[in-house]
Formats: sequence, structure tokens, C-alpha cells
Amino acid sequence: MSETFDLFQQGRSHLKKGMAAQATVALEKAKAREPDKASIREALGIAYFRIHRYEEAESEFRKVLELAPVDDYAHYALGRCLEKQGREQEANGHYKLASSLRPGSPAYESRIRDLD
Repeated sequence: MSETFDLFQQGRSHLKKGMAAQATVALEKAKAREPDKASIREALGIAYFRIHRYEEAESEFRKVLELAPVDDYAHYALGRCLEKQGREQEANGHYKLASSLRPGSPAYESRIRDLD
């Protein structure tokens, strides 16, 4: 297996154990080796989000969406980052996109707010 994959797996393992700060170390190294891997960016975004580094998480999820524009989870996660930063209107747009890409998802639908 490649060193990048090993770093990615190590980061995911840390995330599963609730060790988000430790996960960022391995995932940042993996990202440096393969900056265009959406799976690495997503995991790093999750880790940043869990340690309240919302701007960095936002950046990672925006990159995921550049790589995979119809990734419903990335839209949802980006919405969560934006909401945590007080940008509810912008967040709501991403929640709506996530919900339209995966209709019937209770997690996505529960975040949509009537802000009009």
C-alpha cells in the first residue's frame, strides 16, 4: 500500500476513535501528497469541523465540491461549517442542494430553514 493511503487510513482511524486533532496530522500529510483526492479532503474537513476550525473545514469542503460538484455530503458539511460561522443564508442554500441531490434524507432536510 502507498504511504498516502496509510496516512489516510491512520487519519480515519483517529476520527473513529474521537481523536480529531490527531487525525489532522496524518490527513494534512496525506493531502500534501495528493491534494486532489476528495476522500482525503472530506476526512480532513470533518476533523477540522470537530475541533471547531470551521474556516479550514469550509475550505476543505469547498475543494471537495470543486472536485465533485454533486457530492451531497460535501454540500451538507459545507452548510454546517457556514452555519457555525453565522452565515445561515449561505448555509441554507447548501442544505437545499444536499437535499435535492439526496431526496428524503432526514439529516439534510432537518437543517433547511425558512429564512425568506
